[in-house]
Amino acid sequence: MVKLTAIFRHQKLLGLLTATLFTVGCAQPPAPTDSLYQQLGATAGLEQLVDGVLVEIEHDPQIVHHFKDTDIARFRRLLIEQLCQLSGGPCQYTGASMQESHTGFAITPADFDNLVNHFIKVMTAMQIPVASQNALLAKLAPMYSDVINR
Repeated sequence: MVKLTAIFRHQKLLGLLTATLFTVGCAQPPAPTDSLYQQLGATAGLEQLVDGVLVEIEHDPQIVHHFKDTDIARFRRLLIEQLCQLSGGPCQYTGASMQESHTGFAITPADFDNLVNHFIKVMTAMQIPVASQNALLAKLAPMYSDVINR
């Protein structure tokens, strides 16, 4: 008897929710928080992410040498642009292709994995949901072959 009452209560709630969604939700575009760009914190979140990754790189003896001659301010700006564009934000990436920008660096799979781990560490510290982290990493993964051993 208790179970039937609970089911009936859930059915009423489901009916109200469905009616609300039908009358209100269908006429409105998806909320901006649905985009990966918004899930990552928009521009401010991407800036925080990139700044955190740069700190991680600075303290990583395995990969920091790849950045010794890099204009870090320019690199930061371009990485924010790239992440913004990849995540569906309003930015346009203005940098070189991944192949072009990584040629001559001899980046190994271990180097690439280290950078990915830095991204994960920073996103976790920022409390970005795992699903959003995975969505961003899935957008970055195709770049692997353009970056490794160039």
